[in-house]
Amino acid sequence: MADEHKDSIRRLVWPRLREVALPDSRFHFDFSSFIADFHGSEAVTKRLVSLPCYNRAKVVFITPDNCLEQLRLRALQDGKKVLVTTYAIKRGFWLLDPVIITAPEARRLASFLDAMEKPGLGRHLSLAEMQQLGLQVDLMVTGTGAINEAGIRFGKGHGFFDLEWAMLTSISVVHLSTPCVAVVHDCQVLKETLKPEAFDTVCDYIVTPTRVIEVQEPVHKPACGILWEKLQPGMLEDIPPLRELRELQGMT
Repeated sequence: MADEHKDSIRRLVWPRLREVALPDSRFHFDFSSFIADFHGSEAVTKRLVSLPCYNRAKVVFITPDNCLEQLRLRALQDGKKVLVTTYAIKRGFWLLDPVIITAPEARRLASFLDAMEKPGLGRHLSLAEMQQLGLQVDLMVTGTGAINEAGIRFGKGHGFFDLEWAMLTSISVVHLSTPCVAVVHDCQVLKETLKPEAFDTVCDYIVTPTRVIEVQEPVHKPACGILWEKLQPGMLEDIPPLRELRELQGMT
């Protein structure tokens, strides 16, 4: 039933998004495979960087979504460390550090998912290394497929942001009080009631090209860690940080 509910919401939003979305070089307009950039995302970035939670942040986790490329660059320009995953988390977490990536052109390249892993740009970090460094993420930013004004979000259907949240909270790099921001087009913001599952991550702020919505009395964020029995087939094999977390937690 939960999958049917989420699929019905996606079928509602995706035709609207098709009118404003920019195609992906690999996935065209297949919104089940990527989170799209859209017309007006520049305005979203300008609104987001005015938020106090952004200005206070020293380390920002930014998902590998097309609509957040500009924000990754802006965060580096603002002197913030950026933690980001590769597509589908298949090569884990990477840290972009403006102290190391100093040249303007290098920062621009580092903001691209296809370039951030080049030598001299991003640094791969295991979960154990994050703990050893005492890394603390001050802000989480994600794109999404659909969201309502209560901050309940449904992604493209794979649950990657939920996994990222669960992994980082499990090792105390992220805390339940860490603010989450969703970057979306106005057409993706719904008034409909959305029914989250136990692992669905909710957002405190929604930023669109025209407005900032601060969620009033947001739904509690999930504190359950990884629900191992809920993983989709192949995820444990394809996502190295999941296997590492099992080892860190003493699981076989």
